[in-house]
Amino acid sequence: MNPTISRASPCDLKILEERLTTHTQQFYPPEGALNKLRCGVLDACRKNGEGPRGLYTLTVPTGGGKTLASLAFALRHGVCHGMNRVIYVVPYTSIIDQTAEVFREVLGRENVLEHHSGVLFDDTEEDQKLALATENWDMPIVVTTAVQFFESLYANRSSKCRKLHNIANAVVVFDEAQMIPLPYLTPCVFAIAELIRHYNITALLCTATQPALDNYFSEYGLTPTEICPNPDALFTALRRTSFFSAGQLDLEALGQELSMHTQVLCVVNLRKAALALMRLLPEEGRYCLTTLQCPADRKRVLKEIRQRLDHDLPCRVVSTSLIEAGVDVDFPKAFRELTGLDSILQTAGRCNREGKNSAQESIVTVFSLPEGVPKLFQQNVDATKRTTKKYDRIDTPEAISEYFKFLRKLKGSDALDQKHILDSFRSGLNGCAFPFAQLAKAFCLIDSPTITVYIPTEENKELIVQLRSKSLSRNLFRKLGQFSVNVYQYQLQNLQQRGAVEILCPESAILNDKSLYDPAFGLQPDAEADIDHYFI
Repeated sequence: MNPTISRASPCDLKILEERLTTHTQQFYPPEGALNKLRCGVLDACRKNGEGPRGLYTLTVPTGGGKTLASLAFALRHGVCHGMNRVIYVVPYTSIIDQTAEVFREVLGRENVLEHHSGVLFDDTEEDQKLALATENWDMPIVVTTAVQFFESLYANRSSKCRKLHNIANAVVVFDEAQMIPLPYLTPCVFAIAELIRHYNITALLCTATQPALDNYFSEYGLTPTEICPNPDALFTALRRTSFFSAGQLDLEALGQELSMHTQVLCVVNLRKAALALMRLLPEEGRYCLTTLQCPADRKRVLKEIRQRLDHDLPCRVVSTSLIEAGVDVDFPKAFRELTGLDSILQTAGRCNREGKNSAQESIVTVFSLPEGVPKLFQQNVDATKRTTKKYDRIDTPEAISEYFKFLRKLKGSDALDQKHILDSFRSGLNGCAFPFAQLAKAFCLIDSPTITVYIPTEENKELIVQLRSKSLSRNLFRKLGQFSVNVYQYQLQNLQQRGAVEILCPESAILNDKSLYDPAFGLQPDAEADIDHYFI
């Protein structure tokens, strides 16, 4: 990075709020029932933005306009209370660029910092200023991942801690709040509560499937304020799908069902099933989305999917759960393998998203596969089955809350802090030496150890040359991240035994056998052993 580059001089929140207000004027007066509801959510967010600092929730069904509405709340609140910035926390890197791009279009590129492992910065002065801002988040709008945000709070490395002072006095929006990993739920709740009580932040938990965290926050004297005045009525008004239980279907039967629909989405639990199912579909307009594909190919595939959907062309997509959280697509029909209720409803959010068809026509078919439920999902499935027995309609705030409460009961309290982080933290507060290194090591939201495999292409061959020559830099790894796949240790060993990879270090390798990577299917490291966590 050029040492002469100065830090960016972005706009203050008041100017950004004015830009957002100008942008949203096009929605008024709203036309049609759906747009009236979206404008109602937007108005409620602006009004509640004038409320006191603290903890808020925004419970809005998918397609209700949460992204801009939550931004409107955050900017209004920040202006009213003299706050410094808005931090938007998103669960997946696979969708973060979508959110950041919306904000850049409305507020200006120079005011939005997108910070995660896969973000790219060009050599322009403007991009170098943004790259510099990743060190301390000195920007009015920061879009980052849950991994970056929470691990920074528990870190003991200066590179991660350097941004902490800029989290203070900020509005922090947790998008898709139900995605906070259960093994770290209570440490994450504790961190949010501490920021609210002692560091002048306001937190907004934003989702269509609110994870019912009131009891956990009440331990710290916090009660969330719901922004939408009547979530039950909103869910009824925005209901755009109906559900059908198909029981057990084998892959052949499921493939035949999907082939009967011109445009359809099917979400399964395991990548193995996604790859096998995709091969059973007609070749025209068939797509697969898993993390076996590198980010560059997933973005290309999503672009093609949206184009085919917009032009009424054949489009049959098989995906793992990565498509559920925030990916903006709209299918007339959807299928979902039996899993947790929140995931089923998130898949439903990709069906009839714009309300073009009736809810009766827009069917979300829930099915199971003969292989049974992976152990990883068994308790989620049990909680789903219990909820469906108790409630006629599963897409209501009451049913969703019941699901999360019962799931956490099944898991047990120890499962909500598997690394006993809060015990270690409290021991440090009681006069013992504070265990910074211990906590930093224990608090790791992505537990499964993986190795990065870089996929050589014509597009990145010069980057691969730099990698092999050890001409390493942070920007090089960011650029190469668009052409990488993370694999488990056993998969890397399989690739090594076939002479398919060149090991660079214990954490990374280069794929030498290009026949093992297909942009349509992703990396094929092996025949895939039956490992339950092999799912995204």
